Amino acid sequence: MSELPRCGWAPIDDAVYLAYHDQEWGVPVHDDVRLFEMLTLEGAQAGLSWSTILKKRDGYRKAFVGFDPAKVARFTPAKVERLLQDTGIVRNRLKVESTVANAKATLAVQDEHGSLDAYLWHFVDGARIVGRWKRFADIPAETSESHAMSKDLKRRGFRFVGSTVCYAFMQATGMVNDHTLSCFRFREV
Repeated sequence: MSELPRCGWAPIDDAVYLAYHDQEWGVPVHDDVRLFEMLTLEGAQAGLSWSTILKKRDGYRKAFVGFDPAKVARFTPAKVERLLQDTGIVRNRLKVESTVANAKATLAVQDEHGSLDAYLWHFVDGARIVGRWKRFADIPAETSESHAMSKDLKRRGFRFVGSTVCYAFMQATGMVNDHTLSCFRFREV
């Protein structure tokens, strides 16, 4: 499997990261729980490596009750304090508290738009954007769509949703296909 042509960022010596590239990254996601999960994980990644977050993903799923926004929105300050002792996640107070705030904001978005999916995908007019990049270095870190998403998410009370985080989220959830042209996944997704 490692002999397949891949994006330049896909490390063939890290099985978890490689599986993420080969099976998940760039695949369109339309499930609210999964979208909330990826928004949380992309925010948690800020300042860290994605490999670190992938290795802690199961810990995050356990700590944040399967990323059910209704359950996470009810987390108390005492629960947040317990999470700050959980080695299965990144123990950063601002990031943990932002997950609770983002869960509450997600519920408000669902009430207003019917689903988190409908709201988030409207930033790409409901259709994925297909990049046609030859080299990983050519892929932008943010776009006008990610700026618009970031601005509106912040207006709604979401945190750790800067434009770069939003673009990484868009790539991860298939709103954008930024696999390089030579990558075997480009045509598959």
